[in-house]
Amino acid sequence: MNFFQEYINRKDTYSVKWDRTKEVFKTETPVLPMWVADMDFHPPEAVTEAVRERVEHGIYGYTYIDDHVKIQIQEWLLRRQHWKIDQEWIQFSHGVVPSIGKAVQALTEPGDKVLVQSPVYPPFFSMVKDNDRELVNAPLKEENGFYSIDFTELEKALSSGVKMMLLCHPHNPVGRVWTEEELRRIGNLCVKHDVIIVSDEIHGDLVYKPNRQIPIASLSTEISNRTITLIAPSKTFNLAGLQASAAITENSEYRKAMEKIDKKNGFFTLNTFGILAMEAAYSKGEAWLEELLEYLEDNIKLVDSFLQAEVPQIKLRQPESTYLLWLDFRETGLTDAEINKRLLETGKIAMNPGVSFGEGGSGFMRMNAACPRDTVKEGLNRIKKAFKDI
Repeated sequence: MNFFQEYINRKDTYSVKWDRTKEVFKTETPVLPMWVADMDFHPPEAVTEAVRERVEHGIYGYTYIDDHVKIQIQEWLLRRQHWKIDQEWIQFSHGVVPSIGKAVQALTEPGDKVLVQSPVYPPFFSMVKDNDRELVNAPLKEENGFYSIDFTELEKALSSGVKMMLLCHPHNPVGRVWTEEELRRIGNLCVKHDVIIVSDEIHGDLVYKPNRQIPIASLSTEISNRTITLIAPSKTFNLAGLQASAAITENSEYRKAMEKIDKKNGFFTLNTFGILAMEAAYSKGEAWLEELLEYLEDNIKLVDSFLQAEVPQIKLRQPESTYLLWLDFRETGLTDAEINKRLLETGKIAMNPGVSFGEGGSGFMRMNAACPRDTVKEGLNRIKKAFKDI
């Protein structure tokens, strides 16, 4: 656990989180960044060693992706999520967001309807709109901090001519891990209404017991044949800057259509270090992940207990997954602009405003708890300072 306690200075490393906060939040005052979804931890030593060996080798020519990388993905998904896949189902990409864009381009036409469930990860909106598709929203239902799916509204939306559904599973930012019953209902509705499912499962390894990650494609052949599952080691092992991810689908027509987009764009492989890191993480990173999950759970408990004791008007619903905490500021009675201003100017802390996640995000902020405990404590004290007079 001491491994995760270490403070690592990330300033002046081209870090979006640590070096771009001033520009993103339009503030001249230094603030504590607890926003971008990456961690302030070193990855597993096996990953660092694999990259170090290649650096020492010193030649970075054209690289291909060996079948051994696919084997590690297969074995990881079988071991961790009880999902058996074939090697031929796997395609590679620089990231989950590019894969969403590729699926939208390959399998829908301009003007087609694509469904999302807000509040949700902002690129879900942009990948629909920037590709000239029509955005359809079936917002999640929230009651006392718990989020669920309004299946009546979901079916109504799916039956309106929707071609594709972007599923966030586990959900960012609300932290839900959809249950098998919920996933079956989603999958069966998409089968009924002939809707393609693009399931972003990038947080699927960061699930807290007793919750269990169930890939929606694992539920039935019918559902699998209309699903593209997106995974990456980036969130799990803090490798986002190496830009390596995978899109997995049993449907050969989907694969051919996406390969055609890759060909048009000249994409044929990942960068050398991304390949090596992916292979090392999935083959040798499991023990590190188990320790990480324990550390993150303790951070989350700290946030919850602190808020209850010191700032009870700000609520946290215990997340079922991810290190991204969805904080409810609605009892403060402040507007979104006022909440953000207090955090930045009085607390000197930066978090993601809930309104950026679409309908249902007003009154919330997203806090990143994947950092050393002392940083979490500092962030909490800054929140307290910003709202102590309410």
